[in-house]
Amino acid sequence: MSQILPAIFFGHGNPMNAVWDNPYTDGWRRIGEQTPRPKAILAISAHWFVPETGVTISTSPRTIHDFGGFPRELYQVQYPAPGDPQLARRVQEMLKPLEVKFDSSWGLDHGTWSVLRHVYPSADVPIVQLSIDETQPAAFHYEIGRRLAPLRDEGILIVGSGNLVHNLHTYAWGGHMPEPYDWAIRFEQEAREMMIAGEFKPLIDYENLGPEARLSIPTPDHYLPLLYVIASRQERELITFPIEGVDGGSISMLTVRVG
Repeated sequence: MSQILPAIFFGHGNPMNAVWDNPYTDGWRRIGEQTPRPKAILAISAHWFVPETGVTISTSPRTIHDFGGFPRELYQVQYPAPGDPQLARRVQEMLKPLEVKFDSSWGLDHGTWSVLRHVYPSADVPIVQLSIDETQPAAFHYEIGRRLAPLRDEGILIVGSGNLVHNLHTYAWGGHMPEPYDWAIRFEQEAREMMIAGEFKPLIDYENLGPEARLSIPTPDHYLPLLYVIASRQERELITFPIEGVDGGSISMLTVRVG
């Protein structure tokens, strides 16, 4: 392809966004309409957080309903996008000598399909998921993202799915939706300013960013997909935020677009 594709981090939030129509899902649809159609998608989801690096190799990855306690309609959603074994092998080759295992049992978890069913509702773009190795530090994940960046020149859309701020302990479950917590707003703004300036080292070393970062990122799973995306930035590329918002006081729905 003549045009380099962007890399996009989606704040996916509540799994019910898969079936809801709201400003977030409307924004996801617009991204699909406005982005050049990719040959395939490499997705890094917060919900494939395991003690190894793996890629899905199936030609027909299953739709995984990896949650509990939600309405029946959510469990009935299927997203039958094809896989792309050729892309999986390309990822394995690019990351050598790191061991990358081919995985035929995983599929598409809700971090991937709850967003992409709005971005590409026809489920006709092939998808490969890359796992997040829970045993490795943030710098490891940033480096993987940097090594995979050339895929953007090959017609591959790199997608991260998580949430910049993700604190379920302080989330308002049902009832009145509160105003965002001050610490969530301050950390999101600080992170945005660093991304715009291309100052990624503090974001890699997020554990040293202070109490607001610790409240915003109590666990790394939803944060690390962002590092894969920003690591793919080329010199002088802009970083923009096409979707904004905070859900339940403590879940950032920010979308981060590189390029």
